[in-house]
Amino acid sequence: MDHTTGNTSHTSHTADPASAGAAAPASASAAASALLVIDVQESFRQRPDWRAASDPEVAGQVARLVAAARERGEYVVWVLHSEPGTGTVFDPELGHVRLMPGLEPGAGEPVLTKTAHNAFTTTPLQRLLTARGVRALTVCGIRTEQCCETTARLAADLGYEVTFAIDATATTPVEHRDAPPGRPLAEILADPRTLTTAEIMTRTEYALAGRFATLRTVAELTAVTGAEPAAAAAAAVGELTGS
Repeated sequence: MDHTTGNTSHTSHTADPASAGAAAPASASAAASALLVIDVQESFRQRPDWRAASDPEVAGQVARLVAAARERGEYVVWVLHSEPGTGTVFDPELGHVRLMPGLEPGAGEPVLTKTAHNAFTTTPLQRLLTARGVRALTVCGIRTEQCCETTARLAADLGYEVTFAIDATATTPVEHRDAPPGRPLAEILADPRTLTTAEIMTRTEYALAGRFATLRTVAELTAVTGAEPAAAAAAAVGELTGS
């Protein structure tokens, strides 16, 4: 995997839309739409606070969206977050900067590596979307209020019509700004100043709705074409749980 900032990775699966071999969209409306899968990566499952995540099996929800997008002929773009040289779970040298089990890019689906919170600034995302004529984006991934919300806000300012798949995002509790670092998870959760995942997701809904994005559920988004790719979701959940 190439983790150079701004480069696409998983090159065996990717193709520049302007190059030969990219799959042709099924319709004009599909050509104008894309699904952004942001940071659904193993890094988060290696962190202690993932045990308190809003949806530890979010990969299953994302898999449902991916299958429905592919059925409609929409462009699917995968984004991973990398922090080279930090020694953290986001350092590519540790091997965790990869998609969670059950998720796999298809032919012609780029995998971009970013080093900023939003998916645009340090990647060629906007160039890829422009080359495809994409004007509408659906955002899903990790974390709800961080990279997903930041990407949605920037996308709206760039003129995209943004849909935020709220229940295909996940987050973890956020400590108060004055909390001492390095506390165990139990202490973090017991602190009344800690924002719960429910509070975080509600705040994101309030911040985005009517301003930056339209909020939709996975059920709503997969029902558009009558697509309910349960098999893909079950496979993703099975790989995550080992069942």
